[in-house]
Amino acid sequence: MTKAASAAAKDFAAAGVGGVHLAWADNNGIPRSRIVPVAGLADAATRGVGATSLFAVFDSHDAITYGHAGLATPSGDIRLVPVVDRLRRLAGQPALAWAPVRQVAKDGEPWPYCQRTVLERQVAEGARRGLEFRAGYELEFAVAPAGSTDIVGAPGHPGPAYSPHALVGLDGFVAALLHDFAANGLRIGQLHAEYGVAQLELSLAATDPVSAADDQLLARQTIHAAAHAHGLAASFAPLVGSGAAGNGWHLHTSVRRKGRNLLDGAENTPEGDGAGYLAGLLRDLPALTAITAPSVPSTLRLRPGYFAGAYAFWGVENREAPLRYVPGTPLLGADHANVELKTSDASANPYLALAVVLAAGMAGIEDSPALPEPIGEDPGGWTDGERETRGVRPLPADTAEQDAALLASPRIAGVLGDELLGAFRAVRASDAAWAADHTADEIVAAHLWRY
Repeated sequence: MTKAASAAAKDFAAAGVGGVHLAWADNNGIPRSRIVPVAGLADAATRGVGATSLFAVFDSHDAITYGHAGLATPSGDIRLVPVVDRLRRLAGQPALAWAPVRQVAKDGEPWPYCQRTVLERQVAEGARRGLEFRAGYELEFAVAPAGSTDIVGAPGHPGPAYSPHALVGLDGFVAALLHDFAANGLRIGQLHAEYGVAQLELSLAATDPVSAADDQLLARQTIHAAAHAHGLAASFAPLVGSGAAGNGWHLHTSVRRKGRNLLDGAENTPEGDGAGYLAGLLRDLPALTAITAPSVPSTLRLRPGYFAGAYAFWGVENREAPLRYVPGTPLLGADHANVELKTSDASANPYLALAVVLAAGMAGIEDSPALPEPIGEDPGGWTDGERETRGVRPLPADTAEQDAALLASPRIAGVLGDELLGAFRAVRASDAAWAADHTADEIVAAHLWRY
């Protein structure tokens, strides 16, 4: 690894790269980084770069909470070790390169708070069971002129939704996205003006889960840089206005055994282990949402009628369903079959989000819980009695309900481990305490540019 890092550093230096972002995401989904000079890359790959252990208990407002006993003092240090085979020169920031990191203890041993390691464990467990996963993100974000504090009042494009002329004024930005994503090794499936105020969406090609989480972080860096270069700012916040459609970062996953996509089934319904995978996600959906949509603005986003997923159910191509089953077709093939999780946004740590989704799916394959009939409607328009009859219950509506759901599912809480679970819960409690003193509009404004 040192030899590869030295070779990369030499090539980067010759190309004019001066430094390397060593990047990770904290328990709020907020990207963090340390830049090392390119000459120090090989040393960083060998010995890591020092950082405080307290990043695990930063809340969404950069306050440090000491509510978790394992990190209850300002003492402690960890090492950030770049994953050299994921090094990329940043096309939109040509003097800089980028690499994700593993967070390790000072002696180089695994650190229990490293989210990337948690995901790697779940992927390894899947391999042990003969399972291979694919994952890909759809990223929604809003744009505004740089320096704006109100996207709704100063939208970066006028709409209408899905219109080609909505983006004419953003031609330079769109061209930069297409160029820079390709140059940074990120494959885009599509890009368009979305439904929300000044909203765009792009989809990343499916890949292995760890790479998918890495790609999500690199995509953010790429979008922010392209926006800045064109006089814009990009917001990935779950909400950009209290009455506006929110930004979901929809997570698509599929599972294979011996090359066969287990989610492909007859008559638009998964069968056997594929049905078990989907049923496992549905069973633990309230606890999953506590990890995949964990912020206070996340809970404000999950409303009926916004394609966000407010109730626990699944449907075939139903965009109101938090679990949207996408079947294979004669045109697209069996490999296309996947499950989209809509209760997912940028405030989720991408490694933890994928880890708990895979764990819930594997548990479903293991013990085959019953999969209810799909729903093709929006249960938000039903009466309480109709929802009760169909077994459709609302997802957690605030931090306290999310915390209770998480603790009620040892399958999901256990993925994190006691140390990381304690830190994660402390951060969520700190955010909730802050939000209790603020209005919904103030909450939205405070998170607008955090991600």
